[in-house]
Amino acid sequence: MEREVIHTDRAPAAIGPYSQGVRAGEFIFCSGQIPIDPASGEVVGGRIGPQTEQVMRNIGALLESAGCGFASVVKTTIFLTDLADFATVNEIYGRHFPEAPPARSTVQVSALPKGVNIEIEVIAFAGKP
Repeated sequence: MEREVIHTDRAPAAIGPYSQGVRAGEFIFCSGQIPIDPASGEVVGGRIGPQTEQVMRNIGALLESAGCGFASVVKTTIFLTDLADFATVNEIYGRHFPEAPPARSTVQVSALPKGVNIEIEVIAFAGKP
């Protein structure tokens, strides 16, 4: 199976020993994205709305660099530090998947890197490279 690291300057650089994404065969596995502005390297906003918007921009940039987009996403996992934020996240997230949304899991966690409120990881089907 072919394996290729995916990298773009339009999404935050990895803050540890991992890749932003990996193409394995016909699938793209994107590492969890947190609300970091790739230009400044700083966490965006303290509220869940602006943080979710930034996470979705970061995911979009990674998908684009892999030659696909949100329509190619088949599975997502959303990590929230407070499930009370679910409605806001769901509204913003849903704008990116207007038709045939992917499978999804949402879980509450006790903490996320850099003290953020949200992290989202995605798997996309990109077809043959």
